Amino acid sequence: MATKDPTAVERANLLNMAKLSIKGLIESALSFGRTLDSDYPPLQQFFVVMEHCLKHGLKVRKSFLSYNKTIWGPLELVEKLYPEAEEIGASVRDLPGLKTPLGRARAWLRLALMQKKMADYLRCLIIQRDLLSEFYEYHALMMEEEGAVIVGLLVGLNVIDANLCVKGEDLDSQVGVIDFSMYLKNEEDIGNKERNVQIAAILDQKNYVEELNRQLNSTVSSLHSRVDSLEKSNTKLIEELAIAKNNIIKLQEENHQLRSENKLILMKTQQHLEVTKVDVETELQTYKHSRQGLDEMYNEARRQLRDESQLRQDVENELAVQVSMKHEIELAMKLLEKDIHEKQDTLIGLRQQLEEVKAINIEMYQKLQGSEDGLKEKNEIIARLEEKTNKITAAMRQLEQRLQQTEKAQMEAEDEDEKYLQECLSKSDSLQKQISQKEKQLVQLETDLKIEKEWRQTLQEDLQKEKDALSHLRNETQQIVSLKKEFLNLQDENQQLKKIYHEQEQALQELGNKLSESKLKIEDIKEANKALQGLVWLKDKEATHCKLCEKEFSLSKRKHHCRNCGEIFCNACSDNELPLPSSPKPVRVCDSCHALLIQRCSSNLP
Repeated sequence: MATKDPTAVERANLLNMAKLSIKGLIESALSFGRTLDSDYPPLQQFFVVMEHCLKHGLKVRKSFLSYNKTIWGPLELVEKLYPEAEEIGASVRDLPGLKTPLGRARAWLRLALMQKKMADYLRCLIIQRDLLSEFYEYHALMMEEEGAVIVGLLVGLNVIDANLCVKGEDLDSQVGVIDFSMYLKNEEDIGNKERNVQIAAILDQKNYVEELNRQLNSTVSSLHSRVDSLEKSNTKLIEELAIAKNNIIKLQEENHQLRSENKLILMKTQQHLEVTKVDVETELQTYKHSRQGLDEMYNEARRQLRDESQLRQDVENELAVQVSMKHEIELAMKLLEKDIHEKQDTLIGLRQQLEEVKAINIEMYQKLQGSEDGLKEKNEIIARLEEKTNKITAAMRQLEQRLQQTEKAQMEAEDEDEKYLQECLSKSDSLQKQISQKEKQLVQLETDLKIEKEWRQTLQEDLQKEKDALSHLRNETQQIVSLKKEFLNLQDENQQLKKIYHEQEQALQELGNKLSESKLKIEDIKEANKALQGLVWLKDKEATHCKLCEKEFSLSKRKHHCRNCGEIFCNACSDNELPLPSSPKPVRVCDSCHALLIQRCSSNLP
């Protein structure tokens, strides 16, 4: 007999153990029907077997203090080869309770199983044998074909859902020993376990139905509470609507009052404008009368100038006689020059006053341009006044020209007589009196203009007050419009809440119907379980051939139970469905039971 290679035997043993542990874990997990915890024995044994498989043929790394032989080194390579594994490596390094590399490797295996990517990670390692040769011997399991087979078996673990707590578990000090008693079992143990599995399945169904009832009861109670809250909110909304209606009625009344007040204000302003128009007309008439008096004064001055011109002609005839009186006339001329300078100063003052009057009239004209249409007539009156002032300035210019002419005549009349000087002095006194009268008239005009300014200012203030009142009324109308919009929005929300309330009432009715249907289904299940307790349900493992056609079962020819006799048949021999006493709905029945039941039904018929 040729001796076998011990490393090959070790690899075969580890492969068989991995097959048994993976198969047992999948079967027990599917029969268990829940997420697996860290205390589940088949899961613990699976991790122990995987640890032994990864340790097989691992190279020993020497250091100064001790020998290092851990599986954490090759598992760290997965981060470089598979980028998605970086999260597992980072989370393993961040765990506070792990101190040894072996504990980190065990935590890594548990996290990879929870992610259902253990097969993908280890496949990346097996493909890169050049990198694995740094950690494993050439005869190691991970370097041979057995490693690829184990990785292929690990794909089946994606069916399992595991919820493992890695933080609180002491992974550094665990002892990895394989428990072979889990895989060496008697027939009695197998029968007891199958019974326990069936009982557990029935209890799971019972618990599931009870949980459904609890959930439905909780949903019903929550819906009742929601209905109560909606009723309360509806009552609150109704109260708010009533309050809003009352507020709208009050605002409408206030709006009516404000409109009536606005009408009264408009009537008063119109009356005030009519009164002011009458006052302006009267003031204009008075101003016209005063202007007529000024025109008469100017006409008298012209007549006097004509008389003076005639007198000058007489004086020229008498010049030959009055040569001896030159010296006296020169003195008189000096006095006349002084009087003329004084008169020129007075004329300059009058010009300045006229310019001020023009500036005042221009300012008043600019202010009156921004007023309303009712003040256009006033602007026309001001334009007429400006025209009259222009006429006055033209007359003054004519007077200046005449004064210049008189100066020339005085220069020529150096040889006039003393009598003529006395007459001129008397005439100058009369002219001064006339100028003083004109100054008085100018003062009166200035006072009239000041009165007009004050009156216009009062009109502008009244107009601003009316504009402020109108803006206030507009703001209040805008507020009323916004309140109307809010009221319409509240009505829409109320209608939406009513719709939601009706929909929830319909949902409650549907839930009540579903509850009644679920209770009926539970009673049917109980009756079916009572009926099935008397039947013998054949196990899947015991049947290898169909009972009728005696053909062997395979992947294409699958197993099916007859719900009447409990035997196992193929799909062709059990493709009939009939309602049974245990279940009112039609269920799968074999061909023989189908024929018997049809005969019974035909015999029972009259």
